[in-house]
Amino acid sequence: MIYLLLLPAVIMLALSFRNIEKIRYILPITSFLILFPSIKLFFLPKPYHIWGEYLVADNLSAYIMLVSSIVAICVTLSISTMALHIKISDKANARFYRFFAIFWIGLSISIVANNMGLYWIGLESATLSTVYMIKTNHTSFARKEAWNYMIVGAIAISLILFGIILIYASAKPILGEDAMNFSALLLHAKEIKAPFLFEIGFAIAVLGMFIKMGFFPMNLWLANIERASFYPVAALFSGILESAVIIGFFRFSKIADAVNPLHVFIFVFIYTILTIFIVSFLIYRAKDFMRLFSLSGVEHMAIIALFWASGGVFAALLHFGAHAFLKPALFLSTGVLESNGQYKIAGALKGYRGIKGKIFYYLSALFLLSIISIPPSPMFFSELYGFGAMIDMAKENKHLLLMIGAITFLLLLLSVIFYKFVEIYQSMKYEGKEEKKEVYGNEVLALIIFAISLALLLTPWSFEFLRSLS
Repeated sequence: MIYLLLLPAVIMLALSFRNIEKIRYILPITSFLILFPSIKLFFLPKPYHIWGEYLVADNLSAYIMLVSSIVAICVTLSISTMALHIKISDKANARFYRFFAIFWIGLSISIVANNMGLYWIGLESATLSTVYMIKTNHTSFARKEAWNYMIVGAIAISLILFGIILIYASAKPILGEDAMNFSALLLHAKEIKAPFLFEIGFAIAVLGMFIKMGFFPMNLWLANIERASFYPVAALFSGILESAVIIGFFRFSKIADAVNPLHVFIFVFIYTILTIFIVSFLIYRAKDFMRLFSLSGVEHMAIIALFWASGGVFAALLHFGAHAFLKPALFLSTGVLESNGQYKIAGALKGYRGIKGKIFYYLSALFLLSIISIPPSPMFFSELYGFGAMIDMAKENKHLLLMIGAITFLLLLLSVIFYKFVEIYQSMKYEGKEEKKEVYGNEVLALIIFAISLALLLTPWSFEFLRSLS
């Protein structure tokens, strides 16, 4: 199974060195091979041992792997027509795929890793490869932001490594070398004789993960690099790289919850509320699509972490799936919306002709309204269940009034974001002059795949599967 998972990326890596004219079309077709092992892994009995006790797929990792594969295919579909919207050479296009292949190998390892060390190695590989994907945009701004990302990424990944070392040290007396194993840590979490050391390690590791997702205090770096990158790179950051980070948070917090659930909740609650408070006003001041969608991604990842820490596993995973499909769809739409000049919000939804143009128009509007949780968006239901989980937790801990106050404050912040998105939607639709914009078949196909995937999230089967992961 490990060969099936990694083979598509290896083929893509080898093809990217071939100097052929049609590589722009061959590489997207190759990327479709990513989906088949992910589907097979999803339906295999769990836990499935891919490589001994080191790489083990459970239902959670299989779900995240499948979601990431769908996003990857849609991103590569969009790349095949990227040169029709922006200036990019065949060499830069091949280079993007070269580092995307390395990125996918690292991502796959981190998602199915049952070992803290392997998880870190996979995440580091994915991080380093994205630095070079940013630099495929040959501008001084992109080069500057790639270096900034290298610095911030190094800080974040170092914190995660230091946290892993402390967690390993806290569990080694009872588990020996198995203290690096996620499943062994979860099984014996209550037996850890140095819970304080474990909790310090958990807090430091999660701090590194939060920084990698653009949480407080480093809220702007992610928006800057996604603005500097080509729009498919931004889609990869929002829809796939954050998947590898958030599954690490899920794994570590589940173990920490067995040690001291109240401490986990308080830490995550304070950190996410503070992040959403800052990001809501940054979103209000956003002047272009890329920064708007990037900052909105930070807000949604904070909501996912908050729901998970509150015991709302179903809500968190439903929200995760919706975000993983919606945000890349919006970033890929940006390639068309801004094709006649960047930073033009007014009139961006005008000027589309023909069947492809109409489909693009309706799907882009649908995605824009869905990201702010207007029904029947999956995010509408995930937030209902998530806030319900927060209230249920407060009832158990006899802090109901405090939690209601916190939820009210959170809803006020979300209303600021809601207002900004509605204002932008109105400006896109009703203001500015109409300019003709070209939409291509691959871009429309990618958006249709995203729309179908979102619809499938709302099926009873999907709800039942996500509830089984609680």
